[in-house]
Amino acid sequence: MKLHFIGAAHEVTGSLHYLDACGIRIIIDLGMEQGQNKYQNADLPVPYSDIDYILLTHAHIDHAGMIPYAYKNGFHGTVLCTNATKALSEIMLRDSAHIQESDAEYKNRKARRAGRALVEPIYDLNDANGVLTHFRGVDYGEMVELADGVHVRYIDAGHLLGSASIEVYLEENSVSRKLVFSGDIGNFHKPLIRDPQYIQEADYIIMESTYGNRMHETDVDHISDLVRIIQETLDRGGNVVLPAFAVGRTQELLYLIRRIKSEGLVSGHDNFPVYVDSPLAVEATHVFRRNLEDCYDDETKQLVEQGINPIHFRGLNIAVSTDESRAINFDSTPKVIISASGMCDAGRIRHHIKHNLWRPECSIVFAGYQAEGTLGRILLDGADTVKLFGEEIEVRAHIETMQAMSSHADQAGLLQWVSAYKALPRRVFLVHGTDESMDVLSRLIEEKTGYTAECPYSGSVFDLTEEKWEFVAYPIPYVQPEKESRTSYQKDSAYARLMAAYNKLLLAVQSNRNGANKDLAKFTSQLLNLYEKWIR
Repeated sequence: MKLHFIGAAHEVTGSLHYLDACGIRIIIDLGMEQGQNKYQNADLPVPYSDIDYILLTHAHIDHAGMIPYAYKNGFHGTVLCTNATKALSEIMLRDSAHIQESDAEYKNRKARRAGRALVEPIYDLNDANGVLTHFRGVDYGEMVELADGVHVRYIDAGHLLGSASIEVYLEENSVSRKLVFSGDIGNFHKPLIRDPQYIQEADYIIMESTYGNRMHETDVDHISDLVRIIQETLDRGGNVVLPAFAVGRTQELLYLIRRIKSEGLVSGHDNFPVYVDSPLAVEATHVFRRNLEDCYDDETKQLVEQGINPIHFRGLNIAVSTDESRAINFDSTPKVIISASGMCDAGRIRHHIKHNLWRPECSIVFAGYQAEGTLGRILLDGADTVKLFGEEIEVRAHIETMQAMSSHADQAGLLQWVSAYKALPRRVFLVHGTDESMDVLSRLIEEKTGYTAECPYSGSVFDLTEEKWEFVAYPIPYVQPEKESRTSYQKDSAYARLMAAYNKLLLAVQSNRNGANKDLAKFTSQLLNLYEKWIR
């Protein structure tokens, strides 16, 4: 039984873990990396065609976005997730495929004019549709047998409709182990969905650490914040532009705005228009409206029982076509615009920012985490100008944040979640966080709970049977070719290959721990000769 750490190791996106146990091969999450990439990820140790199961915690692209790529490269196993995650993945992955195709088409138009080689999309709609036939939905709390000695169960993580932590029960050669993959742990008291559910027993915990070094604001009133921003912006004659993840955040905002309208909290702008400009968000909203009551919190259930649609109200406008989207920015009526993507790195939101960012009467409101390198983070960090569609845009709009709306638990929430375990886990492995957030949270976990907490780098392998590291990887800096000069890229790329070779050499040293003295002496001599040759 071996656990490989591959994606979201000292990084916040691109979650991917590989588990080889009881004769089957399992991937836990297969996410796309978004924003700035700091470290080079290790390769999956087996081809995708050898994977039996992908266990998916939730439908966000940084956890699910590369599943069609696996299908394109030979995966034909089963993707197991909750029923709500299955429903959301059907629209999320098709939308992602459309983005990959559109990006490739745009790059190829430029490449043809410049006489450069063409690119192909990471995957296309056929790949997304193909892999969706391999999805299997399960209920929260349902124990599912994957193979002899392997059972899994999904527990509500409170992060997104259908999100889950996954309990993995293993038994092989009379050795039993229980693993818990936290997925993304939700914030508490969020609109629509339930709070995270606690788990009380595990041998090994693989836990996210996104906000491990940060606390959300306390005593925050989302309604009051949003009322202030809308009131002030509409009074100025401007637009409120809300970049929002199409799945989750958009529906939460609609829930809040329904309350604002029903209680008449914005004055002087009766029936102010609200636009949802994202085909994906529109489809996701339909999923939220369906009968998925096992995901809703008590307050939302009560509204539904009273015949109230919790995310619909008078003045709500849906933009699906491109023409409908363009028309929003040619309408002078002050309005609220909700559009994807939430980090402003793709989608229609970039057009809305282009049309409103230079206008001092407008507000750009961020209601969640913005990864390093994304347009959202650049604006939050105080940029004076940004470049959009080849044009320099001056930042004159009000830049507002509603950070406490994050769907991730903060430091206190993470500690509360991990402290709920009654039996002492053998180890806690932190993933899905920056270097700083992981370091801070690991120290706090050890101080407050007595658990052993570690922060493995990509490529590290833990032997669950022997309960020790089989291979400890060291970080390899990621090289972004298109942002480097050719000379600089060649140099950095060569060094990255050298570091990869070093990791393999370290694995060779570790695997010879019990070797014969004669062989070890010969190996040592060879290493010392290399050292003498290359030391400067």
